[in-house]
Formats: sequence, C-alpha cells, structure tokens
Amino acid sequence: MSTTEHYQAAEKLLRRPAAPGELVVGDKVRPRWVDGGSRFWYPVSTGTGSRFVLVDPAAGTRGPAFDHPRLAAALASASGQRVDPEALPFTAIELTGNAVEFAAFGEYWRCDPEGRTCERAEFTPPGNPLDVPSPDGKVAVSQRGHDLWARSLTDGREWPLTTDGAPDHRYGPGPAATGNGTLLRKFGLPHLPPAVAWSPDSTKVLAHRTDERAVRLAHLVQARPADGGAPVTHTQRYAHAGDEHLPLAELVVLDVAEGAVVRAQAEPLLMPTTSPITAGWAWWAPDGSAVYYLDRSRDARTLSLRRLDPATGEVTTVLSETGATRVEPTQWLYEPPIVRVLADEVLWYSQRDGQGHLYRYDLRTGDLLGQVTSGEWAVRQVLRVDESERVVHFTATGLVEEDPYRRTACRVGLDGSGFAVVTDDGLDHVVTPSGNGEWFLDSASTVDTPPVTSVRDWSGRVLVELERADVTGLTALGWTPPERFRVKAADGVTDVYGVLYRPHGFDPAQSYPVVDTLYPGPQVTRVAPSFDPGGMGLDAEPLAALGFVVVALDGRGTPGRGKAFHDASYGRLADAGGLADHVAALRQLAETRPWMDLDRVGAFGHSGGGFAAVRALLDFPDVYQVGAALSGSHDPRCFNPGFVETYDGADVPGTWARSSTVDSADRLRGRLLLVHGEMDDQVHPHHTMRLADRLVAADKDFELLVVPGAEHTFIDCLSYVRKHCWDFLVRELMGVRPPAYRPAPIPIGPELLAEMFS
Repeated sequence: MSTTEHYQAAEKLLRRPAAPGELVVGDKVRPRWVDGGSRFWYPVSTGTGSRFVLVDPAAGTRGPAFDHPRLAAALASASGQRVDPEALPFTAIELTGNAVEFAAFGEYWRCDPEGRTCERAEFTPPGNPLDVPSPDGKVAVSQRGHDLWARSLTDGREWPLTTDGAPDHRYGPGPAATGNGTLLRKFGLPHLPPAVAWSPDSTKVLAHRTDERAVRLAHLVQARPADGGAPVTHTQRYAHAGDEHLPLAELVVLDVAEGAVVRAQAEPLLMPTTSPITAGWAWWAPDGSAVYYLDRSRDARTLSLRRLDPATGEVTTVLSETGATRVEPTQWLYEPPIVRVLADEVLWYSQRDGQGHLYRYDLRTGDLLGQVTSGEWAVRQVLRVDESERVVHFTATGLVEEDPYRRTACRVGLDGSGFAVVTDDGLDHVVTPSGNGEWFLDSASTVDTPPVTSVRDWSGRVLVELERADVTGLTALGWTPPERFRVKAADGVTDVYGVLYRPHGFDPAQSYPVVDTLYPGPQVTRVAPSFDPGGMGLDAEPLAALGFVVVALDGRGTPGRGKAFHDASYGRLADAGGLADHVAALRQLAETRPWMDLDRVGAFGHSGGGFAAVRALLDFPDVYQVGAALSGSHDPRCFNPGFVETYDGADVPGTWARSSTVDSADRLRGRLLLVHGEMDDQVHPHHTMRLADRLVAADKDFELLVVPGAEHTFIDCLSYVRKHCWDFLVRELMGVRPPAYRPAPIPIGPELLAEMFS
C-alpha cells in the first residue's frame, strides 16, 4: 500500500535534469576539452555542489583541477561571501594558462589553481546560444527573421548572408513540426540555433532554405497565455501522413566573406522530421572540397549518398541502395548515420545480410570494393577511422551472448582482416572519442552494475580510471538493482529482453500489482543495456517506490537487433512494438515469480508509449485492466509522415487506420486515464481529443486531464502530471486511496533546457 513515505521516495527518483547527482555520484563524465583535446576537465556532483577534476591521459594522471578548500577560502576573502568548498558557488570553469576563471556572486573571478589568490576579472560574456561560431572562432552565424546573418566576433560587424528569405521559406530552421516552439517560449527563446555546418577552413557555411509554403497549417489554442489575456492561437506548419506536400530542405553553400550563394543543383530533400544538417545527414569533407549528404526516397526504400560541389552547386550520386522495406543508415533515428567518406572510399552501413555491417565502396565510381565487417552481430557506431593504418574502430552489438544489446568496442582492417574486440569484458560500453582522437572515454556498466568510467587508448588499455559510480543515495531510498531478463516472444521462438524492478521493501510472501511501462519504438528502444538510475527516463523507479512490480520490454519491431527483428514493425505499428510479446513475457515471468499479481496489471506510457498503453487495453483486455496514456499519438493519419510513413509504410491509409486507437475505441473495457498538454506541438492534443470523442460516442467511462499551457513533455508541470498518474494507478490497481501528498514543482532553467536538447 502506497504511503506518503512511498510518494516522497518516488518524487526523489523522478529524474531531475536541473539537479543531477542527488542520488548517484560519478555515474556520468562530461569532458570539457582543453589544450587542443589533449587534456580535459569535468565536474562531479557531490550532492550539494560540484568538484572539478583535471585529466591528462598521456601522463595517466587525474586530480583536482584546483585546490578546492584553498580556492574557497581565497574567494570568500575576496568576495566577502561565505564559500563552502563542498558546495562551490559555480558549476563551470575556464582553464586559461595558469588560472581558473568562473562566474560567482554576480561577478567574474580569476584565481590561482593553488588557491593563493582570487581577484575580480574582466568578464567576457559567453557567446549567444543562438549563434553557431566558426571553427576558428572569428565569425558566428545566426538566424535573423527569415535569413541568415554573420557577425564578426572580433569587431562586432554584422552582415547578411541571405536576403531573399520569406515566411515559410526561411533559411536556417528545421521543420516547424519538430521545432519545439512551445518549449522554447517557456525559456524565452524565439527559435533554436540555425541548422548550419561550417567548412573546416571557416570560409563557407552549409545551410538549407526550408520550404514549408504548401505544408498544411495546424492550430493550437492557448487558453490562458502568460500575460493572463484572452486566448491566443498559435499556428504551425505540420504535415500529416499521406499529404502531398512535406517540408523541404533546399541545400545552399554560403561564402561568408564574399556573400556568394551557391544552390544545390538537385531536387530539395524531404525533411518531415529533422534538418539533414542537424541529424548529421549532410556534412563537409575534411578538406572542404565537397559536401556529402544522404537522400532517402519518401517510401524510405532507397537511400543515396550524393556529392555537392560547393563551388558550382553540381550534385552527383556516389552510390545508392534499395530494399524491400526501409533502408536505413542506422536503426536508431536520433543517432548519426553510420557512413564515413574517406579520401578515396566510402564506408557504408547496410543491413542487406540481415544484420548491420560496413561495406567499402570506391568514392569515384561507386563500385563495391568489399565487405568490411561480417557475422551474427551488428555495427552500432563508427568511432574512428585511421586511414594511415587502414583500421576502423567501432562499437558493435550482438557480441555478448548474455545480452545482445550491450555495446562492445572493436576494430577491424578496412580490408576486413584483423577483427578484434577492444573491450572484452561482457559489459555495455558507452564510448566517447577524445577531442584529439588519440584515446576514448569508456563508461562500462550493465543494468544492475553501476558504471566505471575510464580513459583508454585504442588498443583498449586503461590509461587512467576516472570515476566509480556511488549509488549510496539510491540504496538509502530502498532501491535495489533491477533484474535483466530474457523470455520468449509470443511466437515461442524469438528471445526478447527486458528489465524487472521489484517494489521497494520487497517481500516475496506478498502479492504485488504490476505496471508495464511501454514504449513501442520503432525508432528507439525502451530499455537501455547500461546502468540507468532514473529507471529509463521518468517512470520505472518511481513506480517501484510506490509498491509496484515494474516491467519494461523491447518486443519485436524495435531496433537494436537484426533486420528481420526490426522489420516486424513495418506496416504493423498497430502491434505497438510487439504487445503480444509483452503479454507472453508477463506470463512467463509470473510462472517463477508468484508475487506478480497478473489480475492487477496496468499499462503506462508517454507519447508512443501513450499510444501503446491504449492499444494494450484495447487488444489485450484480459491482461491489462488499467492504463495511463500521456501525450499519445493515437491516430497515425494525423501524425508526422516522417514517422508514420517510415515505420508503417507509405501510401497505405488502410494500414494507418488499423494502427489508430480512435477507430477501435469501442473495444475499451478497462480503466483508462488520458493526459495531454494543451500546447503539445509535437503530438497535437487532438490525438487524445479524437480518441475521447469516440470513447464518449461508445459510452465508455474514462478519465481525461488536459493540462493548460503544457507542451509534449510537461516540462514545467512534471511533478503534477506524474503525481496524477501515480494516484490513478494506486487507486485502480491497489484499491486504496492515495495519500494527500503534493510534490514540489521541478524548476526549469538553462540546465534543464540543455538536458532536453542533448
């Protein structure tokens, strides 16, 4: 039975990007490179503040970036303020020569690293967050109105790079459908930085003109704007699946000094979801001689690599691949494509053999030169290519028998010879190459093993260990490590994997209700193979603290496995990431865990997970009795074509209708809570309202919460919304009245914004 104490623990476990490290210390190392990438510093949360660590991988040393107690004393003496060395009044530093600089108490300070002196210093304001500075630091590009402008960072001079931008035909932005306008307004920002890429020599900028003039209009009504005035209508360009007109990206190369505009002599790129520059689908050659970009057909079955001549605008095709279903440069929508253009060759990712491997092509002729990697595993990310040594380093999945999702660092010769595993320990490895490319940061963990972060050279040798995560704060709340499990899918043959969280204060003699926290993909997985103290975002650990057994699973149709496993979702979004596999998993788990009460099972999900939670109640009413669906994308016919057409098929309205929960609303039998933000500009609130309309027409009982002013993630009312969902699940699955507990609101600020867009 959930009590106030359970709710307090759940609130603490609700991830707070604005205050990282409250419960886990040393689980994340975010390096700030200095000295050309040969050294770096990073902050580590102490729970009350930060300590700063300086690392020299070549020397194998790690130590304080400065003398914390003595600097605190010197700063206190100079400022007249109290300074706690364990809670320093700053979160970022600049290492300049033999000095540490930072902002504190409304002033800028320069201190001796030994803490002997601190003095006020001239403050150089940080760059405008909406600017994109050049590699040489001399010029920045920004969006102004409908055009792009340049600004000298030495003398402040400004000049236009384009002058013919117009409404809905602008330079710089990605598609409005994913521009996060509501979220940005909450932070007082007019837009995101422009989608541009500087040439290596800082003389040119790759950009695109975004054409949304023919894209349909969508409207959101804000009932009570911030000034308390009359309702305001916000209009957005937002294409639907099957629409004739989608957002387009017209690639251009801008000469910063001379103002010349070179336009790509090719058809514009389809851009329903993300700017090709932002997504890494368009980039400069290392020597600046060319721009390369990926171009995919609307049905997603043909992927081409094209070369753009920045001097003339001429576009040529380097190579193309066509398949029976999606042809993807990676299975993960939000990761950069696994494609590298070398001096005379192209490393090309393909799933043609049923896995996901690298192939080598001739850059000039497009001829296939050979397969670089092979086997019953897949390349996940290219880390580094050493052309002089003819070696490529990469991460792969499928090499760890215990868990095929775990990432392993590997290397192989470009001719396919000499394959070797670099991190041969069976753990999951999150790898970050260094600024100078000579070594890499490695965070090694599993779902139930806290991470150890170290610096390694490319042979895998540990140069210096950085952090071992401390989970004392978690265990003090009653947390226990989750259980990674493997069961059979509904077909009785395919292995599927998930994570099970036991309720806090677990007693095997008791019986507990179960919550399945859903996300159906197919663009990302629900479960990470690494340590995740937040419980995969927001939901798992807080629910376990409330007294639920919590399950999360990646069924057939989600990424991270072979081509056939992922393609199980193609044309079958209605299956919601293998809901039948979830049902099979629940039953198998309960066979050996009698404390799982399958007469009390709930479904919980956000966005695609909200859609899946409703489908769970509609398709498996004998299993799922309760569902909480937040920001659900319930009707594919009114959703972003970049998602629907890629994963459910293009020009198949019958398939989209089958995927709609709206058309099946009359089948509802369980208890359902629908939650949506009034100003959700990613999944418009009409998705939930259309479903609610059909539920009313079918005389179905349900609960509905529309949150005024809220965007897709409920960023400024997260505690309120999650508490409302917790109450619903506690009431409906535990049969008790929730405690009268009110969690504190989570403050929003620059750190939270950075976390949202990282």
